[in-house]
Amino acid sequence: MSGSAPTWVDTHCHVYDERTPGGADGSIANALAHDVTKVIVIGTDADTTRLALDIAARHHNVWATVGLHPHDAKLGFDTIAPYVSGASPDDLRSKRIVAIGECGLDFYYDHSDRDVQRAVFAQQIALAKQLDLTLVIHTRNAWPDTFDVLDAEGMPERTVFHCFTGDVAEAREAVRRGAWLSFSGIVTFNKADDIRRAAQFCPAEKLLTETDAPWLAPVPHRGKENEPAHVHHIGECLAQVRGEHLADIARVTVENAHAAFPGIAR
Repeated sequence: MSGSAPTWVDTHCHVYDERTPGGADGSIANALAHDVTKVIVIGTDADTTRLALDIAARHHNVWATVGLHPHDAKLGFDTIAPYVSGASPDDLRSKRIVAIGECGLDFYYDHSDRDVQRAVFAQQIALAKQLDLTLVIHTRNAWPDTFDVLDAEGMPERTVFHCFTGDVAEAREAVRRGAWLSFSGIVTFNKADDIRRAAQFCPAEKLLTETDAPWLAPVPHRGKENEPAHVHHIGECLAQVRGEHLADIARVTVENAHAAFPGIAR
């Protein structure tokens, strides 16, 4: 890792997935070699939450989340609750847990009944507030419903829309509620003009970077498996879209990651 190069944070990845180049440990090492100094591994059900926690326990620069993805909402909130039930702030710190999610609504695939998705999303919002943890949201083809549930439950103090795929209208509504927008490799895709407009609109203090690895590899790696080391390509695209220096994008997105996920700043 070069001392003069900008550093990055990958705020959202799934490196336990067997498709991740180099595997979990290899991809974390390669990330560090490419100036990605901090990585958050995301739980989407009980099994992946356990794997995320295991990876975080092995690496000083990795943290984990506890979550139930809308695809798996049908499995029930009780499947993930044991990971944090009765946990004190010290317990959460020692386990390197920095967020609840990813959770939310996915009305594109509808792998779980929509009412079940809404209920499990609401439970995880309440959990994030109870534990004073960040909420990480997945929403697809469900923007109005997502905002409705958030408004009904009350926004957690810190909320992140992961892999932001809305246009300026959705970005404005998310930011108005105090949320951060996390941009993935999709922002580099040829046909993603709407997402680039949102990235251009996004206030600097609400901008985050992620890979969602091993999926959504950014240009020039599109079509291949993704890894946290590629997060700088997203930063380069954001710099170009916003007409800003790369070093400034790196600095502000790292600062924002620390604000959005205070546990990684310690």
